[in-house]
Parts: sequence; C-alpha cells; structure tokens
Amino acid sequence: MNASSFFFIALSAIIALVGLFAAAAASGYLQFFGFGLMLFGVAFAFTTVKRHYDAAHSH
Repeated sequence: MNASSFFFIALSAIIALVGLFAAAAASGYLQFFGFGLMLFGVAFAFTTVKRHYDAAHSH
C-alpha cells in the first residue's frame, strides 16, 4: 500500500472514533448521526483497502 492509502485509512479510523464518541455522548437523533459517522468511517476504510487490492490485481 502506498502512503495515501495509509493516510485515508487513518483518517477514516479517526472519523469512526469521533462517531463512536459522539454516539456515546449524545441522545436522540444525534446518537444516530454518531453511529452513521462511525459506519461511514468503517465503510470508507474497507473501500480504500478494496481499491488497493483491485488495483494490485489488475496489474
């Protein structure tokens, strides 16, 4: 993996953690926003890893 992949995986991990902390601290609809942010961070990290392996497989 190149440096940009590591950067975006680390960024998505930070986004997921912020989402978890937001969901833990909030109540009501903001709690769902925190869970959505966490899901977005996890999905973005998996997509970044998938793009890496798709690019490696195409060569």
